[in-house]
Order: sequence, then structure tokens, then C-alpha cells
Amino acid sequence: MTSPAAPAAPVATPGTETTPETASSPDLPWVCICWDDPVNLMSYVTYVFQTVLGFSRKKATELMMEVHTEGKAVVTSGARDKVESDAKKLQVAGLWATIQRTDG
Repeated sequence: MTSPAAPAAPVATPGTETTPETASSPDLPWVCICWDDPVNLMSYVTYVFQTVLGFSRKKATELMMEVHTEGKAVVTSGARDKVESDAKKLQVAGLWATIQRTDG
């Protein structure tokens, strides 16, 4: 007699994190997180933050340095639709970005 096969574990990939929502849960703010990667140059990350997210050179550089030194940085926050859009734009530009629901 054989035992039933266990379901395969989900594979983690860069992308959009989702959290199940219920009708009773409040619409909490979401954040877009940009993660460090071994591919993109720091100057390119700064450029993307300026051109895609509209940050000043100073703010874009500060966020890039946080990504570089801390491994990640929260780059935008707000409603889920906006944050998902920001993450998608960063992904299209070649950066590793995910979204996460904040605790409130």
C-alpha cells in the first residue's frame, strides 16, 4: 500500500505577494519593497527610481543606498492598486520588487 503523494511546496519567486482578504478586514495600506540584486548597477537603480517613481535625485540616491546596504527598501506605500502598479513598473525596469500589507 502506498501513501498519497504530498502536495508540492510552492516555489518562491520575485513578484507580487498577496494576502487573503475577507469582507471584514479593513483596507490597510500596502508597501512596495525593492530588493537588492547582484545584477543592476547602483546608478541604474537610482535612475529607475527617478524616472519610474518620480523621485528627486537626492531621494532616489538615498533609497538606492538603503537597498544596497540593508538589502531592501520600502519605496512607495498606499492603496493596493497603486502599490501593485509601482511594483510592476519596477519589475518591468528589471528590478526585484514585491508588495506587502502593513500591520496598520
